[in-house]
Amino acid sequence: MGDVIIRVDAHAEIPENFIEKNVELIESGEYVCGGARPSKIDEPTAFKEMLFLAESSMFGSSIAGYRRKSEGKKYVNSLFHGAYRREVFAKVGGFNKDLGRTEDNEMHYRIRQAGYKICQSDEIISYQHIRNTLGGMIKQKFGNGKWIGLTLGVCYQCLSSFHFVPFLFVLTLICSGAVAVAGDMFGFAVMQLPFIAIISAYALADLIMTAVAIITAKKKHIIQILLPIVFFILHISYGVGTFVGLIIMPFWKMTLGKSAKSEIEEVKRCVIENTKIKGEQDGTADNDNR
Repeated sequence: MGDVIIRVDAHAEIPENFIEKNVELIESGEYVCGGARPSKIDEPTAFKEMLFLAESSMFGSSIAGYRRKSEGKKYVNSLFHGAYRREVFAKVGGFNKDLGRTEDNEMHYRIRQAGYKICQSDEIISYQHIRNTLGGMIKQKFGNGKWIGLTLGVCYQCLSSFHFVPFLFVLTLICSGAVAVAGDMFGFAVMQLPFIAIISAYALADLIMTAVAIITAKKKHIIQILLPIVFFILHISYGVGTFVGLIIMPFWKMTLGKSAKSEIEEVKRCVIENTKIKGEQDGTADNDNR
């Protein structure tokens, strides 16, 4: 087992100096590090450029800092494609395999709880290839939202309130829509105002963020006028996914065994044992895994 362990996700691309830059930062004294992970498209068609704008926008994806390149070095709560000293796994164990898309959030929460800092450097960068179709992106957002709902029952501490914004939007639409329908049935027009206000506020934000995305885009295409619809579909997909995840979460938890927790501890045990053996071989054995 090496001294530095690097994790790279699917749909990813790393430059030639990715490993080198991470190792340099680790050797400077960091225990966990990484960099920005902006989005990338496979081929520059007009439709894919539009999907790229949606995925690159804070309104369409996330406010997470790792999605956009930042200046300098800073400490963050989580990141993609992290590099870890072996000692970190000896302290906190491995990833939780029960979590399909939030295993990094949960792992980084345990890392922070153990007293380590997570360093993000502007000299490190990797890329995520966005889904090539709107259907693929909808499926991705639904899955992401679903795992937020499921993870709430395993480690709610690793989630941010921002993860639940699409869910709250969908829930608000459902509740205010039901009130509006009831008001229409009983002749109380005032009961329709909350629904109208929510839709109006969202539409205004949607149009503003679309304008920002188009203005700042390197390439302009007429199809980009569909961005407000794409944003809305992605938000609904994510929110509905979280709604579904929350509904099935209690039943899903009942199916979980002890294998994930035991494997987390097994990783810890193996790393400690490997470190001990290596230390005995080179004469630098040390009982301190921090």
